[in-house]
This record gives sequence, C-alpha cells and structure tokens, in this order.
Amino acid sequence: MTGAATLRRDPAVALTVAVLWLVLALFVAFPMATLLARIFFDKGAFSADGFLAVLTDRHQIRAFWNSMLLGVLVGVGGTLLGFMFAFTAARARLSRGLLTVVDAAVLLPLVSPPFTTAIAIIFSFGPRGLITYELLGLKGVTAYGLTSTLFSEILTFFPIAYLTLRPLLAGIDSNIEGMAQSLGASRWRVFRTVTLPLCVPGLANAFLLLFAASLADFATPLILAGNQFPVLPTQAFLQITGLFDLRGGAALSLVLLVPAMAVFLLQRYWVSRRFYVTVTGKGAGQAPHDSVSPRARAALLAACAFVAVAIIYFYALLLYASLVVALGANHTFTLAHYRVIFTEGLRVIGDTLIIAAFAMPLGGLYGVLLGYLVTRKSFPGRRTMEMTSMVNYALPGTIVGIAYLIAFNEPPIELAGTALLIIACYVFRYGPTGIRATIALLQQIDRSLEEASLGLGAGSGTTFRRVTLPLILPAFFAGLGVVFIRSMTAISATIFLVSVSWTLITVKILENITELSLGPAAAYSVLVVVIVFVVIALIGLALRAFRAPGSTRVTSLLGG
Repeated sequence: MTGAATLRRDPAVALTVAVLWLVLALFVAFPMATLLARIFFDKGAFSADGFLAVLTDRHQIRAFWNSMLLGVLVGVGGTLLGFMFAFTAARARLSRGLLTVVDAAVLLPLVSPPFTTAIAIIFSFGPRGLITYELLGLKGVTAYGLTSTLFSEILTFFPIAYLTLRPLLAGIDSNIEGMAQSLGASRWRVFRTVTLPLCVPGLANAFLLLFAASLADFATPLILAGNQFPVLPTQAFLQITGLFDLRGGAALSLVLLVPAMAVFLLQRYWVSRRFYVTVTGKGAGQAPHDSVSPRARAALLAACAFVAVAIIYFYALLLYASLVVALGANHTFTLAHYRVIFTEGLRVIGDTLIIAAFAMPLGGLYGVLLGYLVTRKSFPGRRTMEMTSMVNYALPGTIVGIAYLIAFNEPPIELAGTALLIIACYVFRYGPTGIRATIALLQQIDRSLEEASLGLGAGSGTTFRRVTLPLILPAFFAGLGVVFIRSMTAISATIFLVSVSWTLITVKILENITELSLGPAAAYSVLVVVIVFVVIALIGLALRAFRAPGSTRVTSLLGG
C-alpha cells in the first residue's frame, strides 16, 4: 500500500501526521529560516555584510579557534575517560554494589546544571579556595582559563561517552575475544586488535556528542574562561545580551554550524567504511574470565575510583558551601542560603517545576508518536519528517535559543517571554531522545503483533494504545526522564528565552555566580540534584508498575 493510500484509509494517522508537520514547521523549520533571514537579509535585500564582518573580526576568529581547540580536547579527553569507565564496568567483573556506586558517581554531572562543576572548581582552586588557600596556603591563585574550563567540561560531559560506550562493550560477542585468546594472542593484543576496533562506531559517536556539547556550552566558559579564553558561544551570548545585537549574535551562532557539521560528516564517513557486526543470532558466551589481568583490573579500578572520588568531592563541597556562611571566609554552619532560595527564589523554583511538568509528558508523547509513525507507517515525507525532528537536537543550544528569540520576538507569532516558548524549546530539542529510543525498540518488535490486531478489526489508534504502546513504554519513560532532566538543568538555549514573567533555576544560578553570591548558587544546585533524583526514581517506579506483573496489567492501566 502506498503512503498516500495509508493516509486516505486511516484518518487518525493522517490527522496525527498533519499535526506533527504543523508543529515541526512552527518550532523547527520556521525558527531556522528566520535565523538565516536575519543574518543574510537587511531591510528586505540580501546582504552578507554582517556575516562577513564576523568572519573578518580578529577577536571573533580567535574565539572560533578557541572553541575548536576546547571542543577537540573535551571530545578526546571525555571519550577516553568514558571509555575507561565503560570498559571497567563491562570487563573488570565489578560487584553489583560497586557498579551501582560507579554509576551514581558518573551520573551526578548529568542530573545537575552543566556549570555545577565550575562552581566547585572555584570553591576548590579559586583565590580563597579550600585546596589552594585553606589547605596549601597559596595566595593570588587564579582558577580561570583554558585548563580549568577543559577540566570542568570533561568532568561534566564524559558521562555521555560512558552511557554511549557501555552498552556497546557489553554487546560485543565475547566468543570473538575468547577465540583470539585461544589462538595465543595476549590480552593486550586482543584489546588492541579486536575489542578496540569493534568500538570505533561508539568512540566516534561519543567524540561527536562531546564535541557538540562543548560547542553548545557557554555557561562554563563564561564562568571559568572569561576574557582570557573567549569562545564563540560566550561571544554570541554577550553580543545579544550586552550589545543588543541580534544579527551579530545570530551570525556568530551560525559559525558554530560549520565545525559541528564537519565532524558529523567525518564521523559518518569513517564509520561507514568499516563492518562491525558481531551479533549474528548464534549463541554468545560470557565474557572470558581472564579478559582483564588482575594488575590491569586493579589499575582500572584505581583510576575510576580516583575520578569518582573527585566527582563526589566536588558535589560534597557544593553541599558544604550551601551550609556555611561563606566558604573560604566564614565556615559557620547556617541555613541562610536555603532560606533565601525558598523565600526570594520560591517563584523561580515554581516556574521551573511548572515548565518541567508540562514539558515532560509533552516531550515523551511527541517522541513516541513520531518514532512510531516513521517506523511503522508509510506516508509521503516520512524520512523528511524524521530528519526535521532531529534538527533542534543536533544543533548547538545557542543556535536554537537565538533562533527562537528572533522568530518569536515579534508578530506574526509573538511568544517571547511566555512559558509556552520555553516548553516548546525543551520538547523539540530534547524530545528526539524519545524518538530514537522508540525507533530502536520498534525495530526489535515483530510487525505481526500489530498486524494481527488490525486484522481482527481494531483501528490504528486502538492498536497503538492496546498493543504497541505497552511494548514501547521504556522509550516513553526514557523520553520523560531526559526531557525532565534537561528542563531542570539546561541553559544554553533557554537563557535567551527567560523573561520577567518566567525564569529558570539554572539562569538564577548563573546570575548568582556573576554577582558572587556563591552560597545561594550552591543551594540552588543542590536542590536541582535532589529534585531530579527524586523524579527519576518516581519515573522508574512508574515504569515498573506499568510493566508488572505483565502485559495484561499494562493494558488495563492504559484503559484497555
């Protein structure tokens, strides 16, 4: 059956496709088109002067190369660190308890604002830092520049590489490594010639994700790099908020597209030239007991423990800083900072929770619906819809935020300053996580299950609700979790969208840092971590409740 025939036969699918195209056009295509128009058109006539001015500005050129250097270093360092943790978790035979501790330490940076580590670095290594001043007695020490920015971003983003590489390493057929060892290859040779080459797709993908995350991050460089090491995202932010130059800020953000696309295409070309399939449907053995030598295992555990302790130390220091009058000056315990955030900051907390509460279910539903349609239904423009849905996710957050600011700041669609615009930004920027998870799950589910339901007379809506949705609940809840986490912690896009009426905790933290109110900033950060952990735990409980004791209970809970 052709795609057009499918739409004619099934009005529910046709209506859903039409609605999705409408919102994609409004919140993805329209902002990007408006951004390009603002850069290349001046008073109705084509003009590239603004863009060329950016390309020839010596200060901006320096910021561009600084961004490239920082992105590459974060990509390499974060990928190596993530691979070390993933290899240790998959091959070092960790106990369940130890693995839980490692996971908890690694995931801490993911569930906190992206510049939380930057605050802890200032507390530790700043002019009045706990280590530099209190412990070592050093004076006049600076915690600003490339080194501290790089260290902070690697600790913040390497969990992305860990989460990317760990399932890849766990999925490698251990029989391949076992056969190489049985043929006389040493453990190091097996690792170098078998395991590592099979991880190339994951390593390339992790590098791409970390490089893109570094390009999009302006808060950490704004706090730690300053004028010593300017980068493009920070320059674009200052161009708009400091000089009120929307066109110049848009041009700067557009420059970020060039390296992001170059790395993406290079990664795709490199990976596509190799063949990596190891799971063939035949039985696979367990990981060889001697895949890691005792000495290597001890070294891996020591290295991972060192990094995990450093992360735990930073967050413990953040908690301590929120409970003392002024870290480095007055260590008297106090709850004053929490009184501040629960009185003066109560409205900010409420705004953030309201926006997250709306964005979470909308993002989860959007991800499941679009993922289901492009995987299970045939209709004109199906692949184009999938590609369009990934645009906001693939672009640096600075570009998305500036595009939304320009597109919705004036008629015909004036949404600037409203909660709706921030919610839309979260849904269409982070909802694609649920799309990819849904597509991956549906590719593992036999179509005959849905075909049987349709053959028995059920409509597509009933089949989706009664058969498909229970099977893809993990993807739905994954989408919920990611959208909620990013709604609580993201700042690169939404910093441009807050207003007097609606603001966010992350923006308030950044304001406190720039005003040197570090105690309240630490208290806000601790609050965000606690809220995210509680909500993610509740999402996990809800998923287990919907899936237990079986599909019958799932169907009944969904109204079947």
